[in-house]
Amino acid sequence: MLPGRGRDGRVTRRARILGTRTAWTPMGDGEFFCPGCGGDRNYQRLTGQRRFTVFGVPVVPRGETGPVVECAACRRHFGTDVLDHPTTVRFSAMLRDAVHTVALAVLSAGGACARAALEAAAGAVRAAGFADCTEEQLAALVEALATDTGRSYGAGLAIELHEALDPLAPHLAPVGRESILLQGARIALADGPYTPSEREALATVGAALTICADDVTRLLAAARTPS
Repeated sequence: MLPGRGRDGRVTRRARILGTRTAWTPMGDGEFFCPGCGGDRNYQRLTGQRRFTVFGVPVVPRGETGPVVECAACRRHFGTDVLDHPTTVRFSAMLRDAVHTVALAVLSAGGACARAALEAAAGAVRAAGFADCTEEQLAALVEALATDTGRSYGAGLAIELHEALDPLAPHLAPVGRESILLQGARIALADGPYTPSEREALATVGAALTICADDVTRLLAAARTPS
């Protein structure tokens, strides 16, 4: 570094003789959940070209770096794996769809769609974000599913459960995964004890949420106990 003098007359070092500098090139953009800001922000995906510098002037290429994700708000750089985390809006939609799918699966497994079960299911679905959901809508969907598949609960609904829950599970804390299972359990119990088909559906829910079988059994028993 080159010496200089500060305001107090002391010798200081002002310019670095050798160093590196990275020139970033945008490769794409979008919206993501920024860990630094704690919310949804716009981002740019960048790749960089590193160069040695002499007196701050780039002279010799040193190779590529990145790619990285740069937040448009805080300007911090993150690894591209940060894009695997859903935005707040996307996460809310995933959670809403998951609860709706679980409710339909449990109602279909119950077969008769008793009014108490429909009311419990509609309440859970509305709380998850489908504000206009009604008992009649759920009953019509269950009837349509039964007509289409020829049975109350089968492989088709099991696949739909996995499609809705598998992408969501990694982003939920254990208490969040258990909450979804318990919502399904309370729908099943609204019109009486679990039926074998309801237990099968709830076991599929637990597996899709990566809840072990022992914990599924524990939670289903806990749901029977009034809080």
